[in-house]
Amino acid sequence: MNTQLLLLSLLVQIALTLYLYIKLGGAKRRALEQGQVNQARRALHDDAWPDSVRQINNNIRNQFELPVLFYVLVLVLLHLGATGWLAPVLAWLFVLSRLAHAWVHTGSNQVPLRRRLFTFGCVIILLMTALAAWQVLAR
Repeated sequence: MNTQLLLLSLLVQIALTLYLYIKLGGAKRRALEQGQVNQARRALHDDAWPDSVRQINNNIRNQFELPVLFYVLVLVLLHLGATGWLAPVLAWLFVLSRLAHAWVHTGSNQVPLRRRLFTFGCVIILLMTALAAWQVLAR
């Protein structure tokens, strides 16, 4: 059961990223329909788009920063057989922090709250790394 919970957390993180791409597509469509896009600059320059589009786009970029370490760590923990209760708990805490971070980043965009959520996710990644290292050293 813990293996499934660990894998499910990874799939939810992937689903978040895919959801953000869908949300970005809708935001871009609306911006184009409302004439808010600098057509001459849109292909190469982020500033051609309104803030509502750039906000989502920036969050998508975030999904390929810290979460990349999460993906690797989940696979490492699975490979090591480290699927006790701690690995899924840490994985779900990370995913919940990313869901909250995305919600804030694409919504109110309150930087201090965003920073706290990001930092919490970093701490979780650090703990997952320590768990993986412990498993390697304990062999």
